[in-house]
Amino acid sequence: MSRAGATTARVAGHGGLRVHARLDHRGVDLDLELDGGHVLAVLGPNGAGKSTLLSLIAGLVRPDRGRVELDGRVLTHTASGTFVPAHARGVAMLSQQALLFPHLSVAENVAFAPRSRGETRSAARGIADRWLREVEAEPLAGRRPSQLSGGQAQRVAIARALAADPQLLLLDEPMAALDVGSAPAVRRLLRRILREEGRTAVLVTHDLLDALALADHVIVLESGRIVERGSVRDVLTSPRSAFAARMAGVNLVSGTIEEPGLLRTSWGTTLFGIGEAAVGSDAVALFRPGAVAVHLEPPPHASPRNVIAVTIAELDVHGATVRVRGADHPDGSTGPAADVTAAAVADLDLTPGQHVYFVVKTQELELHPALAG
Repeated sequence: MSRAGATTARVAGHGGLRVHARLDHRGVDLDLELDGGHVLAVLGPNGAGKSTLLSLIAGLVRPDRGRVELDGRVLTHTASGTFVPAHARGVAMLSQQALLFPHLSVAENVAFAPRSRGETRSAARGIADRWLREVEAEPLAGRRPSQLSGGQAQRVAIARALAADPQLLLLDEPMAALDVGSAPAVRRLLRRILREEGRTAVLVTHDLLDALALADHVIVLESGRIVERGSVRDVLTSPRSAFAARMAGVNLVSGTIEEPGLLRTSWGTTLFGIGEAAVGSDAVALFRPGAVAVHLEPPPHASPRNVIAVTIAELDVHGATVRVRGADHPDGSTGPAADVTAAAVADLDLTPGQHVYFVVKTQELELHPALAG
């Protein structure tokens, strides 16, 4: 999948979802294609347009201009005035909250969608039993939602969504409201169902684990536009956008390739790395916080390495290490981070506001072409 072009994402395959839509008052301009049987993760900061994308697909929002198509069926087309209502789109949404009907039992909640589309009571109960069995919630059938834990309620919500036999699942932060004990089990459940059933889904998430476990492909939204797209592996191992880099836990520095293997930033810092970005092109330098050494004085240049002057902004404990975060770069982008041991922090007596030097070996720094557009 090409990274060229700022607003189109494609996933190989047949059928599936097509969205070409603009919402002028929200500054949203989206153009994406997702083929059947794939799961697309949608990442981006708050306010980037992730929920708007789901609402456009679900029929909760009409675009000013555009077209939404699912498995060859036109759901929205502003030029012809076509707008299929939400309940008739063949789309099911699963959100942070289970939103079960409080006056119905678990079995009745799951049977609601098939009953609504005309199934007999016994047929709807059979469908509900099947999906409650699939999500390992059959023993909960007679309970009311108020008698369920958060994880149990979300399992039932998944069963209810699937009982509607949707052509497309929209997953809006489905694990966000769950506790740390429930989230992994629900994530495993969704992974199994999506893969075994070959479901097409769009997943909005802030959680890297969700994207890694559930999705095939990723798009990154910023200010209502797609700024990065690719396979999960590509985007999260070699990100080109600042948001994807933060999510993947790597440092990203933008600049221009002045000569092979040399990137110069807009504020004059020179970085040496490995990569095939063309001379004269815009590029990004990527390096892991764990590859950074922290020094109180600039070390002698006895070997190929990068020395970056940094003012410490904050210190955070990350498991067995301490993350030393530098102040933002002069262009306003997120400052670099180094992961060091607690012993090193104590030995160097590191504190916020202190001036130090981050040192990165040339072979640990990758140079990649920047995103087009």
